[in-house]
Amino acid sequence: MRGIFAAGVLDSFLDHDFCPFDLCVGVSAGANNLAAFLAGMRGRNYRIYTDYSRRPEFINTRRFLCGGHLMDLDWLWDITIRELPLDTDRVDAAQQEYRVGVTRVRDGQVVYARPEGDNLAEILKASSAMPLVYRDVVTLPGVVVESGNAPPSQENESYVDGGLCEPIPVREAVRRGATTVMVIRSRPESYRMDPTKKHRLMGMSLRRYPALRRCLQARAVRYNETVEYMRSPEREAEGVRIIEINPPESFETSRTTRDIEALDRDYDRGLRAGLEGIHALNGR
Repeated sequence: MRGIFAAGVLDSFLDHDFCPFDLCVGVSAGANNLAAFLAGMRGRNYRIYTDYSRRPEFINTRRFLCGGHLMDLDWLWDITIRELPLDTDRVDAAQQEYRVGVTRVRDGQVVYARPEGDNLAEILKASSAMPLVYRDVVTLPGVVVESGNAPPSQENESYVDGGLCEPIPVREAVRRGATTVMVIRSRPESYRMDPTKKHRLMGMSLRRYPALRRCLQARAVRYNETVEYMRSPEREAEGVRIIEINPPESFETSRTTRDIEALDRDYDRGLRAGLEGIHALNGR
């Protein structure tokens, strides 16, 4: 639900016909927001966050305590594809390269899927399949993925949330040659993950997947290292300019927020931050 802020940022970009990017890389909710942005579908994700995602069919604590999903991605994907279908033709035709980070179950490696037409929805579901809150993995037959400097390959593998292994995929953009990177985050500038926090329930849910458990254990360190990298002399020496767009410290939305007034306020904060991001990139 914290993705409501990025939905506002990207809707602001659409309002101002702002898309100077060569490459768009996203994981989890960020990848879904980017898909609607590239499809030119202003307001699609706002409606998903403020309507569909607030329904008990999606977030249901009682169902979760009885062994089901806390967040039922299957229901959400089915109903939004029917009632708010993504314009996949327009996404495919976009001038920007578009990659979606997913975490491979077998070895816990993040790979970047290349969406092509009909497989976009399932790739986005895989990138959003957060362990524990969604109790399944997502199998993507025949999807083309890229990893590091290896050539693209076609895989028949199972995947989960791309953010489990790579919460902020800024290094992937730099690896691909980007020299100006705009990073839209879902946490205030001061936020750091607590590496001492024990995710016992999520760890138990991953007991069949040791590689994913290792990802979970290293996630906070990886997250904090990436934040430091974005602000370090190291990336400046590489000739890389990074522009962060962060929610303000007053950001209210949490992972499971369903308060419509809080969601609306944070969406509006995203709209304003999007305009500020345009000015930052243009040097004003």
